[in-house]
Amino acid sequence: MTTDPVVERIQRHPKYQELRAKRNPLGVVLTIAMLVVYYGYVALIAFDKEFLAQPIGDGVTTLGIPIGMGVIVFTVAITVYYVRVANKKFDALTEELLKDVQK
Repeated sequence: MTTDPVVERIQRHPKYQELRAKRNPLGVVLTIAMLVVYYGYVALIAFDKEFLAQPIGDGVTTLGIPIGMGVIVFTVAITVYYVRVANKKFDALTEELLKDVQK
C-alpha cells in the first residue's frame, strides 16, 4: 500500500509530532472525564434512586434534576474548553506545519 508523499512528510514532521503529543492526551483526559460524569450519573440513577429522589426545598423538584443539568453544563464546558485550546494552540501548530510542508 503506497501513501501520498505529502502525508508521509507531514507525519514525519516535528511540528506534527508536537501537535499529536499535545492534542491526543487532552482528548483522552476530556473523554475520560466525560465518561466518569455521564456514567456516574447513570449509575446513580441505577443504584441510588433514593438519593436522586430527595426533594429540594418545599417544591416538587428533586436532587436528580440539578445533577442532570450539571452533567449537561459539564459537557458544554469541556467542549468550550477544547475548542478554545484547539483554536489557540492546535490551529497555530497546524498552520505552521502546513507552511513548512508546502515549502
